[in-house]
Amino acid sequence: MEFKDYYKVLGVDKGATDADIKKAFRKLARKFHPDVSKEPNAAARMAEVNEANAVLSDPEKRAAYDQLGSQPQASAGHDFRPPPNWDAGFEYSSRPGEEAEFSDFFEQLFGRAARQRSAGSGPSGARQSVPVRGDDHHAKIELDLLDVYTGVQRTIALRSARLDDTGHVVNEDRHLEVSIPKGVREGQHIRLAGRGGPGFNGGPPGDLLLEVVFKPDARWRAEGRDVYQRLALAPWEAALGASVIVATPSGEAEVKVPAGWKPGRKLRLKGRGIPGSEPGDLYLELEVALPAPENAAQRAAYATLAQAFPGYDPRHAAGG
Repeated sequence: MEFKDYYKVLGVDKGATDADIKKAFRKLARKFHPDVSKEPNAAARMAEVNEANAVLSDPEKRAAYDQLGSQPQASAGHDFRPPPNWDAGFEYSSRPGEEAEFSDFFEQLFGRAARQRSAGSGPSGARQSVPVRGDDHHAKIELDLLDVYTGVQRTIALRSARLDDTGHVVNEDRHLEVSIPKGVREGQHIRLAGRGGPGFNGGPPGDLLLEVVFKPDARWRAEGRDVYQRLALAPWEAALGASVIVATPSGEAEVKVPAGWKPGRKLRLKGRGIPGSEPGDLYLELEVALPAPENAAQRAAYATLAQAFPGYDPRHAAGG
């Protein structure tokens, strides 16, 4: 996927004001709109212009895009993959938006839900005298997997953006105390009623919806409510079987490892996954760890092992 330089598409610099962006967009729209343009690639260019404007005219999207664009590999035409959960902590307003089909780059960054949170001056009807509910806001929060086994209280930092009086994007941070419920899954939303955008004309505020993502952890990973954890075994434990103590997300467990380890083998600990009315399971992925010989006795032990298995060829055993 190629990185798209939206500033270059609109022909403005990164310090452009909101007025500069609107002016550039109108100029390019007059030039490339398919209804009036005679340019051979008018439709494609207009799609690029619309996409760039959808991001740069929205202070919240623009702030997130600017942070992503500060990375060294983020340059136009170069292959680019956004880091996992790159937008965690950014707060977006939820408003009705375009249904245009934008590029894969846009979809990776903001997705269809982001288009539905596209720019606008406020909720429809806000200028009328009737009360209007405020916008819902959306944000991702990163949690440790251990948090959802017990439920915790966390202080989270969210970043949103607005335009100042000069038309420049200004970042705004706020901190919230959030109760993380026990058993919440990755991708699930925690709704904080009344913590979104303010209402208009006496209307109630919107809600804040926090999408849960788990921080990368070398110890385990989650798939739905099931959790996967690697379990290293000594060669003799893998071959002969053993009873081992394993530190799992829900506490220590004594696990009986059957003899005869094979690559890809897993042990299932029922109900030891993420808690819930139907808790997930914990799968221990067995792997063999070979100790490095550090003295003469240990080297001799390996030599004895080799003599005990004459003719054994691990390349042949593995099908190589």
